[in-house]
Amino acid sequence: MDDATTELTERFERYCDTKDHEFPPDVLNELQSMLRLYSISPEELDFKWQAYNLKMGGEENKMDLKTARDFKKTIQDALERESRGKAQQRNDVKRGQPTPRAKGGDMYDILEGLVPNTPRPSGVNGVNGSTVKRKADFRTPASKTSKAHEMSSPGGAATPRAEATSGLVFDFASRQNANDITEQFMQVDIAIPDPPSEEPKECRIKLKANTDMSKFSYRTMAMKLSEASEVLDDRIDEFRELIREHMNLDDSAFGNPNFQSPSEIIAVGRIASDTSEGKLNTSSIVLEGSRRYGSGRRVPLNVEGLINYNFFPGQIVALRGTNASGDAFVVSEILSLPLLNQPATKPDELDTINSRYLDTPDADPDNIRPLTVLIASGPYTIDQNLDFAPLHTFLDNAAEAYADSVILVGPFLDAEHPQIRTGDFDPPPNSSPDQATMTDLFRHYISSALQDFSKRVPTCNVILVPSLRDAHHHHAAFPQDKFIKKELGLGAAGKMVQCVTNPMTLSMNEMTVGMSSIDILDMLRREELASDKAKTVNIYERCARNVIEQRSFLPLFPPMAREKIVPPPAAVEETVYKNGERKEGEGIVAEEEQGPSPFLALGTMLDTSYLKLGEMLNVVESVLVINPGTLAKRRAAGTYARVIVKPAMISEAERERGLAVAHKLWERTRVDIVKI
Repeated sequence: MDDATTELTERFERYCDTKDHEFPPDVLNELQSMLRLYSISPEELDFKWQAYNLKMGGEENKMDLKTARDFKKTIQDALERESRGKAQQRNDVKRGQPTPRAKGGDMYDILEGLVPNTPRPSGVNGVNGSTVKRKADFRTPASKTSKAHEMSSPGGAATPRAEATSGLVFDFASRQNANDITEQFMQVDIAIPDPPSEEPKECRIKLKANTDMSKFSYRTMAMKLSEASEVLDDRIDEFRELIREHMNLDDSAFGNPNFQSPSEIIAVGRIASDTSEGKLNTSSIVLEGSRRYGSGRRVPLNVEGLINYNFFPGQIVALRGTNASGDAFVVSEILSLPLLNQPATKPDELDTINSRYLDTPDADPDNIRPLTVLIASGPYTIDQNLDFAPLHTFLDNAAEAYADSVILVGPFLDAEHPQIRTGDFDPPPNSSPDQATMTDLFRHYISSALQDFSKRVPTCNVILVPSLRDAHHHHAAFPQDKFIKKELGLGAAGKMVQCVTNPMTLSMNEMTVGMSSIDILDMLRREELASDKAKTVNIYERCARNVIEQRSFLPLFPPMAREKIVPPPAAVEETVYKNGERKEGEGIVAEEEQGPSPFLALGTMLDTSYLKLGEMLNVVESVLVINPGTLAKRRAAGTYARVIVKPAMISEAERERGLAVAHKLWERTRVDIVKI
């Protein structure tokens, strides 16, 4: 009897139920067959039997010929499934990589192409297989040509700067049409103010946060699903109460859309899709009610009777209709959601605010210089280098205009920049290469530029808004915490630099300003379900109105997956749509641009999202919506926004009444989209 048979007998004899304590020969033959077929040891076979025995019933399952054959079949099925899975993975890799390369034998391919004599599987001999080392290759290491998934860690190239330098090389210094105005919004003739004859003694804009920034320092991994669910549920109930008060309705006018009833009711809930994949359509749209008024259930919506509708996942809506069949809620009308009240200030307080417009106490009050606010959105350097020339040029323009405030929206150190993504850049001077961090890179490129600017214009506020693509930021989830100012090394400039959260709402004198780097307008454009009549409205105005009505910087739920947001690498500058319009003849129906609707008021919002649709200016529900574009494109110069605001004028009748006066900012503001 050989050693394997002896070990099999010793290990499996205890599992057999025999009177004479002899190991059945037929069972032994089956076990020996498993060892030969699957090339495993008796010990490993014992472990597999214990796992199988536990799965099939424990101690009551004794080994005999039948159970041995069932056990053998189970092992065979498991090996076949594993083999099919590996074959499928190989096919996927081949489809994703037209030029396959040999993979290293190290765990997770960490040493792929870096260690010359790393063993590589080249063939399989016998049952267990064997590996053969390849000859040493001392050429420049080559990494994988592509990644199987867009969220995978980025791969490099055989030539380190191949992605950044291939194709045309863009020279920012020789750019054309610099300082040209591409878009403009102006209700009345407002000239660009000249620099002051005397430097202002103090900042002409007073900032006041309207957002509790302390709540943004949350821990993303400590969030509870139950708490998030309660917040989503409370939003439905809050809008229900707002609609009831706005329309003076009784509670009896509202109902549960899931209940079968021929009576017409008003249902308030959240738009959702009955499928986890694919875009929202009329067949998959459902209404999710709150736990209190809708049992937390979803009901299909029938919108065939509607002519004008515009839906997106996560939208809070109020629908009038019936559910006579109990299968679907038939919508007959979409109720308009109430907007926030228009910001207003009493005349005496406006006089105090207008006095800040004076450069000096002795300045002529009849010749007040308007405020100048410049807005820019990252990236702040082109893809081919990290010299941040667009940022320096923008700050030079702000200094020449003697700007009162500068709003800089991330990303600053763009994680999608080819050199930052691959780590192909030199560490900052005066820093240890082994200990340098992305924060050191921020200090070297961004903070130093802000310090120089602050010396030139010491009375200008600088507002920094983070982005989810900022490589140096510790918080990478939306809503996003502010930068830690003390880590940025701003020095004396730190007094005038304000780090805010993403999103952020603040008051700049009498203006109410909302800002965010999230790409919400593009998200809504991709996910919306709009009727033909709704599409006649300009897409920018349509999406901006949704943001305003929903009272949220990110009303889309669930948000878009990252692979849908990140654009594929482009060799040249991307094509953008001006004001959200498309040209005729491109296979897409052009959307008719409509004029603004400045009749329902809400304050002022500067939506400085990082959009792929192009820069835009529009007034939606008396809200001035601005997308400045990006300051630097992949291989082209970008744009920024220049906002000029005149002081609010108060009539004698308004002074006599003494009531709060609406700001009507859009009536006294000029906005230019300027090429850098």
